[in-house]
Amino acid sequence: MSKKVKDRAENKAHSRKDVFYWTLAIVVIAGSIVADHVWGMDVMWAVRLGGWIVVTAIVIALLAFTDFGKKSWSFIQDSRVEMRKVSWPARHETMRTTMIVAGLTLLTALILWGVDSILLWLVGYLTGQRG
Repeated sequence: MSKKVKDRAENKAHSRKDVFYWTLAIVVIAGSIVADHVWGMDVMWAVRLGGWIVVTAIVIALLAFTDFGKKSWSFIQDSRVEMRKVSWPARHETMRTTMIVAGLTLLTALILWGVDSILLWLVGYLTGQRG
């Protein structure tokens, strides 16, 4: 069997497996929505929330077996590796930068308030509503 035929057969198998897991995940979600609608008012909100947490975990577990899930998990792991490489600022640098941003925001707000007040007075004067 040639390499192309093997690859095509393997992709078809992956595709069928992915369709199966996606369909199963959709059925679980749809069933949960129906169950929540039918028994929603009869069941305490905490039990319903717990049920939705369990359903979410089941759906994530199902989708983890798909190609999309494997690629997503690989992306998450790569992201964690990159996060370890980041040089985070020290507390005092963060506080200083935050204070600068807050101060400049306040200064900009005051300037815009002053310009708005002047324009309001000018429009009122030109239209004759301010003496």
